Order: sequence, then structure tokens, then C-alpha cells
Amino acid sequence: MLTRKQHELLMFIHERLKESGIPPSFDEMKDALDLKSKSGIHRLIKALEERGFIRRLPNRARALEVIRMPESTVVGGTARGRSGFSPAVIEGNLGRQRSAVPAAAANDAIAIPVMGKIAAGTPIEAIQNHSHSIPVPPEMIGNGEHFALEIKGDSMIEAGIFDGDTVVIRRSDTADTGDIVVALVDREEATLKRLRRKGASVALEAANPAYETRIFGPDRVQIQGRLVGLIRRY
Repeated sequence: MLTRKQHELLMFIHERLKESGIPPSFDEMKDALDLKSKSGIHRLIKALEERGFIRRLPNRARALEVIRMPESTVVGGTARGRSGFSPAVIEGNLGRQRSAVPAAAANDAIAIPVMGKIAAGTPIEAIQNHSHSIPVPPEMIGNGEHFALEIKGDSMIEAGIFDGDTVVIRRSDTADTGDIVVALVDREEATLKRLRRKGASVALEAANPAYETRIFGPDRVQIQGRLVGLIRRY
């Protein structure tokens, strides 16, 4: 049986994965559980591992696999059954989700266009034309128009997005602060960054301390889409 904090952490990670396909950062987990330091999160993760809910993946820093969810809530809470859980892989501070897809569901996959490469690091040219298509589970994309981009660079590694990954983007010209977006700067440079609004300015924030946050006037940045999923081949 889990303690309240252990259960809250496991559920918070699981729910965030269900919503966006990207789990929360250690700072977000700390804030969500109202802890004073990230060391408390590390202790909770260790306890979840010892109890068989999370497994550490070898040779990967801070990589965890969610093996199972509890059948009921923690001591002191109201019991609620859990069912239908699909294991997910969490790697890095934010990580990635890899859910098992039944064979029947694979036949219902939706083909979306891959529009070339996008920078998650040093600038590269703007988004290219449609090169090919990839199949994507319908539950990953939902409503709206979607496209995929291949990642080039390492500026988003603490968001679990690595060089060579393929990201799934919902086309949109608006986004909320904190969203990971495809941004076109000066109609020339396409980049994948976290959007922050600072007054009338727009900040494009990397998820790697080696890269500085870049701040632009609102007329220099066009939002072309929001991150909704990530695909990785092992």
C-alpha cells in the first residue's frame, strides 16, 4: 500500500502522460506535491521502485518505467479502483510516453505528413515541404490538423525531446505560456521551444541549461503549432 505522497506522485505523472504524452519535470512534481526540494521527489521515486510500481532502466540517467498502477488509493484516502492502465516509459526529467498499442488499434492508425526537420538547438532553415508520412495512433492526436517533424539538436533534452526524435504537432497559430511550440522566427528560422510571454515580448525557452532563453518582439514570432506527442525508435 502506498503513502499519500507516493500515490499522489504516481497519479500526477500518469495523468500528465495521459493529457500530453510528456510527464512533468522534477520541479513541476515538487510544486504539485508541495515539497520544499527535489530530493523529496527522488525519495518518493525510490520508494515507488522498491514497491514495484516503477523500475529504473539501466544505462539511462533518471530513466524510469511505470510498471503498474495501484488497485486502490492510499491509506487515509477514499478507495478507488484503477483499471485499463497501459505501461509508459519515462526517461529524463520530463521524459516520453510509450504506450502499448493493441494490434487492432494499429490498423486504425492515421497517416500524418512529416514536414522535414526542426531545430532543437542551433538554428536551421524553416520547415521544409512534406517528405513522407508516418502512422500515428488516433488517440495521440485528437481533433484538428496535425503534422510531424524530425528533431535536430539537444536544446529540449530536459523536456525528454532528443536529437533524432519525431514530434507530433497540432497545427495552431496560438498557444498558452508554458506550451512547447513550433515557432517561426523572422519567417526564416523554425525552432521547437517552450513559449513564455513576458509583457509584450515573446520568450522561446530551451530545456537545456547550455542554451539561453531568446526574447523577441511579438511581430517577429509566429506560432505554427503545439506539441502533442513524440515518437522514438529504439
